[in-house]
Amino acid sequence: MAKSLLIRGATVITVDRENRILDADVLIDSGRISRIATSIKASGSESIDGSGCVLLPGFVQTHIHLCQTLFRGAADDLSLIDWLQKRIWPLEAAHTSESLFASARLGIAELIRGGTTCALTMETVHHTEAAFEAVEQSGFRATIGKCMMDEGDAVPENLHETADSSISESLALFEKWHGRHSSRIRCCFAPRFAVSCSRALLERVAALSKERRVLVHTHASESKQEIAIVEQRTGRRNVEYLNDVGLLGRNVVLAHCIHLSEPELDLLRRTETNVSHCPSSNLKLGSGIARVIEMLERGIPVSLGADGAPCNNRLDMFTEMRTAALLQKALHGPESLPATSVLQMATIDGARALGISDRTGSIEVGKQADLVLLRLNRLHSVPYTDPVSATVYSAEADDVDTVLIEGRIVLREGKLSTLNEQEVIQSANNEARRIQERAFG
Repeated sequence: MAKSLLIRGATVITVDRENRILDADVLIDSGRISRIATSIKASGSESIDGSGCVLLPGFVQTHIHLCQTLFRGAADDLSLIDWLQKRIWPLEAAHTSESLFASARLGIAELIRGGTTCALTMETVHHTEAAFEAVEQSGFRATIGKCMMDEGDAVPENLHETADSSISESLALFEKWHGRHSSRIRCCFAPRFAVSCSRALLERVAALSKERRVLVHTHASESKQEIAIVEQRTGRRNVEYLNDVGLLGRNVVLAHCIHLSEPELDLLRRTETNVSHCPSSNLKLGSGIARVIEMLERGIPVSLGADGAPCNNRLDMFTEMRTAALLQKALHGPESLPATSVLQMATIDGARALGISDRTGSIEVGKQADLVLLRLNRLHSVPYTDPVSATVYSAEADDVDTVLIEGRIVLREGKLSTLNEQEVIQSANNEARRIQERAFG
């Protein structure tokens, strides 16, 4: 990390409370933003020329599966439950520490390359330590949870665990990793979803999350089939059941939330539960379209995530922003979900969901320097008059020039600084072949 770094002459989209857009320099000292002003003089500082570029807060994705990046393209054209039972669970069960490490590095490299500086990620049942190691080595910011699942039909033997072992392993990871590297690395509890978790496990997770003040990350109401299974077992709809076991609240992030009843929407509002909207994944799995406008109108906090590579194929926040906006406009009219709101969902709202908005998600003095320098001088983005609109509707991942996390340059002029891209790709391809062989012969 450079002691002092000056980014000169960029158009700064702050995503602060006033949504200011400034033509300014940004000075970074010891990994934090120390000054935002025009014509900053900082002798001895390393300098980056931001002229002609937009400077954004790094994207915060609130639903990712790093362990699944090796499964890209391996589970296409299936509905959720078949997708899990026929492809994803067998592949996750075939993971080793080496393959999970390769998968996590590939995902992290893609995320950084596309301007994501922080992610909330759910791993598989075993080998989660490898994801922590990949995050640590890459300089990425992440909140990571070991997948917890002690029930479920068609679950491979290698994914079977008891509630006791699931809790024990999750707590061991928490004790070792939570708060490492000035809290760049954090832990969460990650019960997969109500279909594959016993009531006893969910209730224990709820109690532990409150006791330890730890985030809970789970899936909810993604597909009608999932909801029917939960209702058959419990007599309750999905979100109602999660409320019964104590798993709603500010410290909970629910991925998807597509099929919600009016009482469930009211529960999310009253408990201030966070929703992670994953539009591309929802479309590819044919799950449906989340009622984002209604959630936002009720005051339910909504952020964005790409989900995993096998149900999206890309981990690209630019795609998610554009898709989220266009879907709601098709449903509710062109004035729905404007670019400014979508960019907030991709940055500061994600940081709020993870409980880290005091340190990231906007460009403000005192915050850690998680920043993205974006070139908007490409054929597909010029001309433009509104840099926010151009970022949300025109920009692509390849337009990202430079990325900083805590003031450390992790991507410079389109080249990864903390990861060897060719080695990451080669390792991922090798491990992907091996995992397919282990899973399916």
